Amino acid sequence: MTREPGGTPVAEKIREILLAEHSEPIVPLAELLLVFAARAQHIEQVIKPALARGEWVISDRFTDATYAYQGAGRDLGVAKVELLEQFVQGSMRPDLTVFLDVPLETGLARITQRGQLDRFEKEPTLFFERVRSAYLHRIAESPARYAHIDAGQTIAEVQQDIGLALHTLLDTADL
Repeated sequence: MTREPGGTPVAEKIREILLAEHSEPIVPLAELLLVFAARAQHIEQVIKPALARGEWVISDRFTDATYAYQGAGRDLGVAKVELLEQFVQGSMRPDLTVFLDVPLETGLARITQRGQLDRFEKEPTLFFERVRSAYLHRIAESPARYAHIDAGQTIAEVQQDIGLALHTLLDTADL
């Protein structure tokens, strides 16, 4: 179990930069490069060694989030993300992305209830509309690689749906 940005001491420092408010705004391209800098560290220090040991890696966010947040949310587009994805990851792609989906208003209400908001969580509604649309577009393009979960259900129902998606992945995986 790991997360992005983050997952290693260096990548966690980059995460702090990405999430914190600064007197100087982080321009979208710098944000994208920081995300991939953290990912490069994470891949080399955590993901590749775990995969080499035959372990499964579950990460809270990976490149699909970059397509959504930086590509769509920040209007950087797909091409820049694809270029960095290829450069940093090579052929490494997730076997499954679990997308926990709720109506925008529900998601924003949940974020607000958690307390202090980070730099991303303070973005306007339009930003989150673009992010959600990007995820839905990616799911429509490659539905077999995604588990689109209704996160408006009870926690038990969401857990059950995630478990079902993981069982389906294991049943079809080339082990």
